[in-house]
Amino acid sequence: MTFKGRHFDRSLILLCVRWYLAYGLSLRNLEKMMAERCITVHHATIHRWVVRYSPELLQRVNLQKRAVGRK
Repeated sequence: MTFKGRHFDRSLILLCVRWYLAYGLSLRNLEKMMAERCITVHHATIHRWVVRYSPELLQRVNLQKRAVGRK
């Protein structure tokens, strides 16, 4: 994943995207959660991150899944 030119740290971007996908939080809830951590980020920015990085994250997760077989 390329994070070149982003204003926020890659760990923050991945955290927001992961929380959005895993827990079904709204974008505005994520915005408030980041504000509680003294990080000002707009919900539209989080949405752009989700659109940009979620397909690649899902692809990486699917590559790491093990095949389910019969025993």
